[in-house]
This record gives sequence, C-alpha cells and structure tokens, in this order.
Amino acid sequence: MTPSQSGSVALGLKGADVSKEKCYGIAKAGANDCASKTGSHACAGQAHADGSPEDWKYVAKGTCLQLGGMNAYTAKTK
Repeated sequence: MTPSQSGSVALGLKGADVSKEKCYGIAKAGANDCASKTGSHACAGQAHADGSPEDWKYVAKGTCLQLGGMNAYTAKTK
C-alpha cells in the first residue's frame, strides 16, 4: 500500500462511488440510506415519512431531479 492509498483508507475514501449522489425527498419511510440532514435520526432505515426532504437515498449521478428529488441545497429550503 502506498502512502497516498493508506491516507485514503484512513479517511474512509477508498472505494467511494463517485457515480452516485445523495437525492433528498425520494426515500420511502424506513428506506433511507443514512442519517437525516437535520439530525432527527442517525441511521439508515429510520425515515419517518415518505418523501421527507430531510431524508435521502443514493442514486445514479444526474438522475435525482428526474426522480422528483432535490439536491442538498434545495432540500435545506424545504
């Protein structure tokens, strides 16, 4: 392992999927991918309602708006 690779592993960046993006407002209740942006819960699968602008799912980069979702900036205003 090279020094740059070990630094990436230490930062948790190894294997990051850059072909995906967070899409807010499309997760079904109990089917979000991780913590909410507001901190109302801290784990995947804990969304309280369908389509909540604080919960997100990973989607293929460039498809979020087509799915009816929002980017993080737009979700902040909801």
